[in-house]
Amino acid sequence: MVSALKRFLIGRPLKSTELGEQKLTKKKALAILSSDALSSVAYGPEQILIVLFTVGTAAFWYSVPIAIGVLVLLIALILSYRQIIFAYPRGGGAYVVSKNNLGMNSGLIAGGSLLVDYILTVAVSVSAGTDALTSAFPALHVHAVAIAVFFVLLITVLNLRGIRESATILAYPVYLFVAALFILIGAGLYNVFTGQVPAELHAAVGTPVAGISLFILLKAFASGCSALTGVEAISNAIPNFKEPAPNNAAKTLMAMGSLLAILFSGIVFLAFYYGIAPNAQETVVSQMAEGIFGRNFIYYFIQGTTALILILAANTGYSAFPLLAVNLAKDKFIPRMFTIRGDRLGFSNGILILGFLSILLIVAFKGKTERLIPLYAIGVFIPFTLAQTGMIVKWFREKPKGWMPKLIINSLGALISFVVVMMFLLTKFTQVWPILIFLPLIILLFHRIHKHYMDVAEQLRVSAAEPTVPIKGNIIIIPVASITRVVENALNYAKSLSANQIIAVSVCFDKEEEKKLEEKWEKWNPDVRLVTLNSLHRSIVHPLTKFIDMIEHKATDQNYQIMVLIPEFIPKKGWHHILHNQSSLLIRTHLLYRRNVCVATIPYHLQK
Repeated sequence: MVSALKRFLIGRPLKSTELGEQKLTKKKALAILSSDALSSVAYGPEQILIVLFTVGTAAFWYSVPIAIGVLVLLIALILSYRQIIFAYPRGGGAYVVSKNNLGMNSGLIAGGSLLVDYILTVAVSVSAGTDALTSAFPALHVHAVAIAVFFVLLITVLNLRGIRESATILAYPVYLFVAALFILIGAGLYNVFTGQVPAELHAAVGTPVAGISLFILLKAFASGCSALTGVEAISNAIPNFKEPAPNNAAKTLMAMGSLLAILFSGIVFLAFYYGIAPNAQETVVSQMAEGIFGRNFIYYFIQGTTALILILAANTGYSAFPLLAVNLAKDKFIPRMFTIRGDRLGFSNGILILGFLSILLIVAFKGKTERLIPLYAIGVFIPFTLAQTGMIVKWFREKPKGWMPKLIINSLGALISFVVVMMFLLTKFTQVWPILIFLPLIILLFHRIHKHYMDVAEQLRVSAAEPTVPIKGNIIIIPVASITRVVENALNYAKSLSANQIIAVSVCFDKEEEKKLEEKWEKWNPDVRLVTLNSLHRSIVHPLTKFIDMIEHKATDQNYQIMVLIPEFIPKKGWHHILHNQSSLLIRTHLLYRRNVCVATIPYHLQK
């Protein structure tokens, strides 16, 4: 039944030879890898207005020069990541660039930041999408967290079905969203240029504003930079592209940058011109669409596609997180399970972990987008800064032909990204301080995992200088409770191993019970020694362990191997397990960590 449900949700297993068919075309890649960046125009401009609103609506004209600053940074980042794509065509993005040029710790800071960022990508995107949905249908506000969790589960299942299939499904909402915003911006600009928008709705550019300060402007700029999250995703996911992967990735990146610049500029300009103020119950895009079209079909089309892309923007995290995890796992900084492909050739462990952690975040923050965005944005700009700095070091070290313009681009990107990080720390410290705790802890965890893998490799390495001492033979210990076919099956198997000695051990709670078992055993199987242990405290594991300790001490001196064979019957139906005690499981779990004891289970399958 479980297998049938899995096949229904995920689909048939794919052969390894079908991996090439799972690669993405430019159109599908633009949809699946750019959805995070494109969707951020639905809340990036709003974050600027939220900061300026603390001074008053007259300050909204500052959103225009702030938006120009954000566009300058966008251009620098797009050109920089285009260079990274060709310099590191195997993917890995900021992690690989930082590791190769700035050292392992810098790479781990970038990698750790991005792992957290992709978790936040899912949480923020789905929360923002839920906000858009509840703006159109206010009655759903009380169910926001449950709705967000449902969407995370849905996107997780889609990605488990494979990247090509999820891209095919998700491409339509992304392109519908782009079309919807072009309609919104086009209609809004038409109204502006035909004089249908009253001038009194907004303050003129350059109007003096009481209370405005450099601190507030920097805070607004840092908030607006949240619209650039997701720009790096394409450079992390180059292996997902059809060949020639670097060329296709670079073209997709340029297309994404162009669309992002147009949509972001249009939303900021119209929000200023229409004098739209941020509202906790309704998003800026919703107010803008209602102001231009009213609550008609086009309004609901815009809100519907906005909600869809905000929710599906989480897919960028699902595309990039597993590939980044693979790079970290190959370098032995996170568990090796992240390198394993699932039935549909995707890195399913990474997908499942991402979905689980995102749900935890949504529940912990109660789906409040504005509380997640600052952490989300600074988690992006730390890798941005490290990646650009790493490229500067690369150009200085290698000095390839035409390296000077590339150096200038990366230097500009590094400088602005660093300034944004500092702005977040200075202006939003109360919201972003957790990253100063979590990031060092993540790096420490990376190093502990890496040390474990190195220790394991050292201990498993075969060395001619340390010849192994041959084992003379086995002493087999079989825990028994009574005389049954299960015990008989285990004894027969033990005899087939040519053991030097077989000892059956029974832990009894009652002297009379102990005596009866000894008498029955003597008649049933006198060739095998039975040792009975009395347990006054009704413990099976403790007396058995003490006996094994005694035998092990003698066996080690003579270079014999102790083997514990645990008889266990297996019920025909899985639920029958709960009807029986789990003595064999307790014994096995306790003995698995014994250094010189081999533990094996001898199953006896019941027929009914």
